[in-house]
Amino acid sequence: MSAIDSRTILTKYYEYANAGDWDSWCDLFADDQVMDEQLAGHIEGLEVLRSMMKGMGTMYRVFRNEPVHFIVDADGEKAAAVSHLTAVSASGEAIEARVMNFFRIVDGKIAYMANHHDTVPFQVLSQG
Repeated sequence: MSAIDSRTILTKYYEYANAGDWDSWCDLFADDQVMDEQLAGHIEGLEVLRSMMKGMGTMYRVFRNEPVHFIVDADGEKAAAVSHLTAVSASGEAIEARVMNFFRIVDGKIAYMANHHDTVPFQVLSQG
């Protein structure tokens, strides 16, 4: 896997998320993927991830996660992305957060992902 191929995967990750195309977004992950997500916790397995993502359309009225920087190592296996998330919760509350994601990409699929952001802006999700 080259750094260029990994950059393409990262680009699609944000493109699909911003389009609300969660099926295609999930297709970027390996069957045995592992994710450490600050709000949802530790998620193992693609089918668990797919099930979880079915609720995204009802959780947010608006969801945009715009990449600002990509950093990809020379062999394309490790990557990071800095992004800016702008969303509106189902109850109409605005959410703004800066996000840092770490990715491990194996055989053209995201095998591991961890995200890091301030969780305070997301407290509105539990208030609706």
